[in-house]
Amino acid sequence: MLKLIGAVLILLSGTLAGFHQASRFAARPRQIRELILAMQRLETEISYGFTPLPEAFRKMSDQLGEPLKHIFKSAAGHMASGGGITAQESIQRSLHENWKRTAMKTPERDILHQLSFTLGTSDRQDQIKHIALAAQQLKHEEVVARDEQAKYEKISRSLGLLIGALIVILIF
Repeated sequence: MLKLIGAVLILLSGTLAGFHQASRFAARPRQIRELILAMQRLETEISYGFTPLPEAFRKMSDQLGEPLKHIFKSAAGHMASGGGITAQESIQRSLHENWKRTAMKTPERDILHQLSFTLGTSDRQDQIKHIALAAQQLKHEEVVARDEQAKYEKISRSLGLLIGALIVILIF
């Protein structure tokens, strides 16, 4: 009886691990799409609203869902803290603190990292151009993420179950 319970627990944990990995494959394109929409909102805030960067980030964080909300809220907090931290440093600090919460990968982080070099340091038109470029690059990464999702989401679910079954067979 105890062996049966152990086998079920191992099989269940392998299956859950596979489903967790599959959910990360599904979450990445969704988060990239949300980030693209955030870039478009930021572009609008800068071009039409003449909104200062910390306030624009705060507004964006109110409109975004988890986990992107934390990235922009943290960046706005760092900028508004009055410690002499530049927009670049605050964005990079926020990315460092909050990136592990996302399902996104290094290419998306690199795009935001590159964008941080121009935000707050150049004129409005230059910032708008760089935000549009970042959005274009993110659209490319979204296509890649959707391809990966199509390839690996179903495989991850099946593989979790099969690895759990393999462990049960090897142990018992």
